[in-house]
Amino acid sequence: MARKKNRRFSTFSLSFLDIMSCGFGAVALIFLIIKHGSDHDIEAQNEDLAAEVNLLQEEVTFGREHLVLARNALDVVSDELAQTQGLARRILEQIEAVKGNIAEIDSSDDEEDIQRLREKLKQLQEAKKNLEEENEQLGNNVRKFIGDGDRQYLTGLRLGGNRILILLDSSASMLGDELIKVIRARNMSSRVKRQTEKWRRALDTVSWLTAQFPHESQYQIYTFNTGFRAAIPGTEDRWLNVDDRDQLDRAIKELDKLVPEGGTSLERIFNAVNAMNPLPDNIILITDGLPTQGMKPPRSSTISGKDRRQLFRRAVKVLPKNVPINVILAPMEGDPFAASEFWKLAAQTQGSFIAPSRDWP
Repeated sequence: MARKKNRRFSTFSLSFLDIMSCGFGAVALIFLIIKHGSDHDIEAQNEDLAAEVNLLQEEVTFGREHLVLARNALDVVSDELAQTQGLARRILEQIEAVKGNIAEIDSSDDEEDIQRLREKLKQLQEAKKNLEEENEQLGNNVRKFIGDGDRQYLTGLRLGGNRILILLDSSASMLGDELIKVIRARNMSSRVKRQTEKWRRALDTVSWLTAQFPHESQYQIYTFNTGFRAAIPGTEDRWLNVDDRDQLDRAIKELDKLVPEGGTSLERIFNAVNAMNPLPDNIILITDGLPTQGMKPPRSSTISGKDRRQLFRRAVKVLPKNVPINVILAPMEGDPFAASEFWKLAAQTQGSFIAPSRDWP
């Protein structure tokens, strides 16, 4: 047999189609790699652009909303400006008209115009007077006082007048409603005495009364036991003005420093009232019973109800005539004649007699 010839391999033995196929495959692979990277970058850029677009859209929407609000506000301001300009124009026209009327009145002695103006002035003065009276009736008070309870009034109590005098009993009996309470409080400190319930009610009563004073009137506050003194030391010989609020507040503060002590002499305080010049035209007496002495100290440490009534009637004789006495009687045991005697005093002087409840004012 004939032997086969060995064939030798050479790179040039590859077919042209194989070479082209390898080339095309390499190109396709490179293209795929480049295309994938480009798509990823484009997708990321698209996301960034979409976020920016959304942000711009929100800003545009926000701007449009505030533009509408600004336009509405501008319309309101424009309307108000137009109204103000119209009002200013009318006021200027009225001023010019009044000036013309004044010029006509000055240039002509027209009695009818003058008389008409006088009548108008009189009407305005009457209207002013009526308003002042209404303010006084509605409680145009210089001071304000609000109590703990609901009783902010005293029916029938006369609070008016040009010169109002308050007489406040500051004797030891004002420390309590019962004798045992008075005896116990007398042995306590001054601070405790000033805080006793009955004495605080008396001070609140004075504060309430001063809050009701007409603001054009005058007043004075005397405290008394066996002697007397003005609430503001050194003012015993003069009347104080209600419209001086600082001074009125000072009088109330001075009363807070007072300590109830000693007996009661109505005769001494009534003599002091009779010596005032000018006399008061309204007196408000705040006390809890009949006096325990006259102008001189008693000889005994005890006194009967009959003797106290005689001291009271002797004291009443020195009171000025035609001055109403309004009595506010605080409760106190062991003085059965007090209510009837003070009631008769109020009735005889055309005043009022009141025994308020424990929770007033």
